[in-house]
Order: sequence, then structure tokens, then C-alpha cells
Amino acid sequence: MPAKESIVPAFRMKWFYLVTIIYLVASVYLIIHQKYWGFLFPIGVLFIFFFLFSLDFVWIMAVASTPLAINMADSELGFGVSIPSEPLMFGLLIIFFIKLFYERQYDWKILRHPISVVILIQLLWMLLTCINSEIPIVSFKYLLSRLWFVVPFFFMGVLLFRDHRFIWRFFWAYLIPLGVVVVYSTVHHASFGFNEEIGNSVMTPFYNDHTAYGAILALMLPPALVLSFNRDFSFYVRLAGVGVLTLLLIGLFLSYSRAAWIGSFAGLAVAIAVWLKIKFKYIFLAIASIVTVFSVFQREILDRLEKNKQDSSANFVEHVRSISNISSDASNLERINRWQAAFRLTKERPLLGWGPGTYQFVYAPYQMTREKTIISTNAGDKGNAHSEFIGPMSEQGIPGMLIVVALVIVVVYYGLSLRHKLTDRRMRAVSLAVTVGLITYFVHGLLNNFLDTDKLSVPVWAFIAMLVSLDVYSRGERKGEADNASESEIPTDLC
Repeated sequence: MPAKESIVPAFRMKWFYLVTIIYLVASVYLIIHQKYWGFLFPIGVLFIFFFLFSLDFVWIMAVASTPLAINMADSELGFGVSIPSEPLMFGLLIIFFIKLFYERQYDWKILRHPISVVILIQLLWMLLTCINSEIPIVSFKYLLSRLWFVVPFFFMGVLLFRDHRFIWRFFWAYLIPLGVVVVYSTVHHASFGFNEEIGNSVMTPFYNDHTAYGAILALMLPPALVLSFNRDFSFYVRLAGVGVLTLLLIGLFLSYSRAAWIGSFAGLAVAIAVWLKIKFKYIFLAIASIVTVFSVFQREILDRLEKNKQDSSANFVEHVRSISNISSDASNLERINRWQAAFRLTKERPLLGWGPGTYQFVYAPYQMTREKTIISTNAGDKGNAHSEFIGPMSEQGIPGMLIVVALVIVVVYYGLSLRHKLTDRRMRAVSLAVTVGLITYFVHGLLNNFLDTDKLSVPVWAFIAMLVSLDVYSRGERKGEADNASESEIPTDLC
């Protein structure tokens, strides 16, 4: 890739004058006809310039715009777009494939990594299930949206994160706008006296509800901790980190998202296990044992849980107790209703499922009257299966769910093992923070699923890309070696 200083001189002045004259003439015409949208033209030209010559800038802009993006949903078509983040991601997707087609090169070390292999298998399986989908147009739109999340923030991200400065840029680019959302939501919430019921929607229009809002706050807490307390940073950087961390903690508490709280406690438990130097196999065995016990004694456990009558509440202790209420809490009961419908859908099509993104359009007839709640709907306009595992099972068959489980296992395994492979202290802290952040979301994913939205997909895929990049490029690297790499060494021409 030519040096960045050579880009501007490459433009011939005659083309500059020609474009300027065309713009002036067009502007005069549009003003006369009172069509002021024409003034957006230079912004479009500017973005085209950056897409062609500074993809890393567009990438960071897509990251920074995600927390503040507003979803323009069209439930009838099963398709929505977040403005302005997703158009930028779509542009990055197109440019990536154009460059890949013409240059025909990508680092095979990335593609051979076990995490990359599982992701590629997942995309291929999704394509197969799209072909067999009950509603193909919905499924292919779903696959397209998954591509503009995975390609820019995983496959491009791995390359960009070779320069560790992009890791810090990503954190700040996401955390600062997210802090703005927290301030907005908290002020809005305060105007209603911090009412728990109103708290479910005070973060709109930036987040649809408190569960997605809580999930992103829990996910970004570990990186904020690194920025706040890592002594390798300057005092002012740590001070800014403490400010953002404080906002995230306030937002998480006021989100009243029980799933986010559970995810945070799970992440904290793993962090403590790492600190105590407990091996991954023991952590995995503990999780497997819990799952096995629940499977064997699920009837006794459910009978016990049904005796809990505590509904969600503004009182913190009562709200925590309501987590296990499956007898009267409408939110918990609705999740069970959605899961039961998903199991019935899977029983009918166990291999290929009903097609990615189709759950909300096909599950209504599979609900049982006795399982419905006051918030149940047959219209297909109130969400999905509420699980990153059960949802894919109904939409992509049992293999689809197993692929998700495999992805979680390899991500957590390689994330935790990086602490023993990296010599750079800051990168060891990053690898642990990113892994713990992902664990908070994977646990949250047992109860909700948001990877079909930009709000969670961007950081989740970027975090996974950080782990792969550190594993492929940074093992045994001296402290600061990649941080001091020149911009020309970063292969942005390939991404």
C-alpha cells in the first residue's frame, strides 16, 4: 500500500477543478428548486474518499457510531437498519470483498485458526439453512446482516489489531459514545424518580430495551477496568477510565437487567478462578457438572423454583430474588414460553431448522395456551427465542446450536490460554478483560440473544478478533513492540 502522504498528490488538479465546478452548478440548481438535501453531497464524497483511501478511519467511525445509532425497523419485512452504523458496515463489507477478489490474498494464519474455522463453518451452515428456509428472503437478509458484522469486525479486525493501538482506539471509540448513552438514560430515568418499570425503556431510541442495554454495559466493564487501573497508562488516561467505569456501573445497576447481572457475576467468578490459577479444564468440568445436575434433577429444581412468588421490583434484593421466579414473573414465564415453542419447532425440523431469522414469524402456532403470558403475542412483532443457543437450534437445527456451543468453547479456551502465552503485561490484561467480557455475554446469551443487532455484534466480534490477533501475531512479543509499529506495517490495504 502506498504511503498515505502520496494519496493527495496523486489527484490531478484538473479533476479537482472539474468536481468543484460540477458541485457548484448542482448546488445552485438545487437551491433554486429548494432541494436542500443536495448539501449532503459533499459528505457523501468525503465518505467515498475515506472508503477508498482510509478504511481504518471508516472502521473506527462505524465503531463510534454504533452506541448512538438508531434502528429504523420494518417488522413487516423482517428487516431493519441502524443508522448510521450499518450502512458504514455494509460499505466496509463490499470494499473488503472487492479487494479480496482483485488481490486474492488474505493471511492464511488467520483462516487456519480454530476460532476462524468455527466461524467459517457457522457461516456456511447458515447459508445451507437459508436455502432450505421457510421464508428464504428473511433468512438471506439475516445472513447478509451477519456478514456485515463478522467481516468488518472479525476478519478485518484481526488485521487491524496487529497494531495494539487499534485495540485501545476500539475501546475508547465504543466507550465514550456508550458513556453518553448512559448519561442520557440516567438523566431521563431520574426525571421519573428512577421508577423500575420506566427504567425498562429510558435508553430508547439508542437501545430497544433494558436487556440489550444491560448486556453491553456488562460486556464493556472489563475493558473499562483495564483502562482505569493498569499502571502502564498515564494518570489522565486512568482518570478518564475511572470516569467511564463509574458511568458503566451506574448504568448497569439502573438497567434492572437481571440477565446482565448474572453475566457479570459469572465473569467475575471466572476472573477470580484465573487469579487463583485454576486450570481451564476444571472450570469447564464445573460448568459441565452444573448443566448435568440441572438435566438430571430439572423436575425437582423447577418444582422448587415455582414456589418463588417474588416479581421484579425496584428493590435490589427483591429484584435479584425474582430471577428464579417461574411461577408469576411474566418476563421469566415468557422466556419459557418462547423456549418451549423453539423446542417444538426443532422437533419438527431437527436437522436444518426453519431458517435463520424466521423464528418470530413461525413460532406462534407452536405456543401452548397454558404456557402463554400477558405479554405473549402471535403477531411476530415482539422478538425472538430469547437465547443465543435455543434460537439457532430452532432456526438452524441441532447442528446450528452445536456450532454456537463449539464457538463459545474455543473462544473461552483460547482467551484464557493467552495469559500464559503473552509476555506483554498490558496485552495479558487485555486478553483476560476481553475473555471475561465475552463470558458475561455468553452467559447472558442463555436468556437473551442480540447478535442480530449492531449494538452487541460489533463488540462481540471485535473482542473475538482481538483474541485471534493476539494469538496469531503477538505470542512471545516484547512489551510495546506492536504498539510502536509504524502505520505502514499495518495491512489496512488488505482490509
